[in-house]
Amino acid sequence: MDAITSVPPPRNEPVLGYAPGSAERESLQNKLAELKADKAELTQTIGGVQRMAGGEPFDVVTPHEHSHVLGTSAQATEQDVADAVAAAKKAAPEWREMPFDERAAIFLRAADLIAGPHRDTLNAATMLGQSKSVQQAEIDAACELIDFLRFNVHYAQRIMAEQPMSPPGQWNRSDYRSLEGFVTAITPFNFTAIAGNLPTAPAIMGNTVVWKPTPTQQLAAHYTMRIFEEAGLPPGVINMVTGDGKAVSAVALSDPDFAGLHFTGSTATFKLLWTTIAQNLDRYRAYPRIVGETGGKDFVVAHPSAQIEPLVTALIRGAFEYQGQKCSAASRAYLPRSLWEGGLRDQLADVTKTIRYGDVTDFSYFGGAVIDARAFAKHSQLLDDVRSDGEIEVLVGGGCDDSVGYFVDPTVLVSSNPHHKVFATEYFGPILAVYVYEDSEYSEVLDTVDTTAPYGLTGAVFATDRAAVQEAMTKLRFTAGNFYINDKPTGSIVGQQPFGGARASGTNDKAGSMWNLLRWTSPRSIKETLVPPTDHTYPHMG
Repeated sequence: MDAITSVPPPRNEPVLGYAPGSAERESLQNKLAELKADKAELTQTIGGVQRMAGGEPFDVVTPHEHSHVLGTSAQATEQDVADAVAAAKKAAPEWREMPFDERAAIFLRAADLIAGPHRDTLNAATMLGQSKSVQQAEIDAACELIDFLRFNVHYAQRIMAEQPMSPPGQWNRSDYRSLEGFVTAITPFNFTAIAGNLPTAPAIMGNTVVWKPTPTQQLAAHYTMRIFEEAGLPPGVINMVTGDGKAVSAVALSDPDFAGLHFTGSTATFKLLWTTIAQNLDRYRAYPRIVGETGGKDFVVAHPSAQIEPLVTALIRGAFEYQGQKCSAASRAYLPRSLWEGGLRDQLADVTKTIRYGDVTDFSYFGGAVIDARAFAKHSQLLDDVRSDGEIEVLVGGGCDDSVGYFVDPTVLVSSNPHHKVFATEYFGPILAVYVYEDSEYSEVLDTVDTTAPYGLTGAVFATDRAAVQEAMTKLRFTAGNFYINDKPTGSIVGQQPFGGARASGTNDKAGSMWNLLRWTSPRSIKETLVPPTDHTYPHMG
């Protein structure tokens, strides 16, 4: 087709409310019952073929009812990963030569399929498999994934439209090539949207992908892959392998055609993967692109001029939504004594006591369980430790129970020591550490916020005093890649707040923006001289 086209202008997908009596509530509840009753076979997809992995089988269970098996999958073997790599290589020439409009149409169709006929399926799979409330599933599995797909197509076209200047006698162009090789995407349990974005962002730019979801997210990942196929994704463009990823590291990251890593997960795992890549550097045809978003120890700091009610709401939602299992979750707060003793302490405790976790298919619960036994054990150990810690007061919460599901109570810990480990260590659970500072020490506490934890992902300041806001903006400039003023440090929206942080939080390549997509293209500069010179001499030679 000879035309210069424009993709449909992206817009953020509206969030449905699921209020009692609403049509969307009834429809989703029916889908929840259907998926819960169906024990799915959670296969790999390699070269367009679904097959069970060759390694040890494992069950995918419901975290808030861990005796209930949602589906069965298996560990990928090294041969499985080698087959996925081979499929990605085979599909690469045709995929990268496909016109951009044709690639874009596939992902725009996938977005509309999620917005329409498959919204309930992805939301229900996310609620059951990842123990998200209906609100958290809706903003993740539906809205954010839809936004990633639509906005990434838009950003990709903007990148391709960026062209160099051409003086008289020349035509200069930029050719936005795929990377030479395949991309490996390794995705986390906590966001279905991230799991869908990490393989599709490189694919939009013409790359083929080996995608490894985490086992605890495998149910939603399985249905995400089915949606991509229904949207028309050719076989081999995205190859999904299952399991813990050991085979991926051994095979994909050592292949000469490994071209890039798109990762979200723990800081320790990212460092291990980066080390593996460095050790294989002499094997690769080109330097791989490494894009990672990792941990966070995200803060809320309040100035004495802050308003108590918005601050309490931000702390509750920031710390306890999705059981604190967001890399952006508020896990440390620095609060002035005048507010603390003037009602903030009691309000925070009273509201925290009302937060109820349970079976998320009962829409009255605020949240569900933590993801698995390993996470539960980590939180349980911390809560055991702090009970006998003289520097910690358990203001509210502190309980946990794994008899039915992996439940950890919303917990507020108050410490007299701002350098205690609870302010520096990422626990990834519903645990908020609070330090109460003297009002006159606002400037000093900003320095403490900056230097206590190794991360630099998200943070928030609450103040009505603009000088206090400006001071926090300046002193905490490198402490958070996403910084919020009078709002919780979670809930970034594609197209509004590109997401990512630096320091131990990752490479800050901003998911949901042009900056991320630029990492998945290798531009070629083309100069065409319209009338070439025919004399090699220059004026100075006369």
